[in-house]
Amino acid sequence: MIIRETLESDLPALLDINRLAFGEDDEAALVQDILGDPSAEPTLSLIAFDGERPVGHILFSRARLSEPDSSKSLAILAPLAVVPDAQRQGIGGRLIESGLAQLTKSGVDLVFVLGDPDYYQRHGFRPAGRQGLNAPYPVSDEHADAWMVQGLREGAIDTAGGRVVCCDVLDRPELWRE
Repeated sequence: MIIRETLESDLPALLDINRLAFGEDDEAALVQDILGDPSAEPTLSLIAFDGERPVGHILFSRARLSEPDSSKSLAILAPLAVVPDAQRQGIGGRLIESGLAQLTKSGVDLVFVLGDPDYYQRHGFRPAGRQGLNAPYPVSDEHADAWMVQGLREGAIDTAGGRVVCCDVLDRPELWRE
């Protein structure tokens, strides 16, 4: 398994991975839009290969807290995609691990995700709403635990609060409904 940062020439493969993983074009279009959104920069986009075959992709985009005095550096993980025949082999977990390691080195304090709590909690994420860190748009009570955070610095969660402000492409209420 090789995981590396994506190149511009990888775009067709990234779109294919996301189409296959989600069974539709919506996530692929979202990836393309985030990569072209200046408000998302800096982004971290990683691709996983099984031999020569691209099998997974993860994308992190810049975010910030609504509190004007917050100096925290934030990222949002969206999306994570693994092609169906390569799922349940640890590829997604390795992409998360690699991404978090690179974000830590680059000085990011907190990483957020809206996703399956059972999956993401295995990778160190915890419900964010309970920590006073609110999603860009309200998440229904029944899915409240799907909005999660991971602190990459000691005490980063304890000293943060407020609403997360995402990049322009993700700033659409329909993207925050489960």
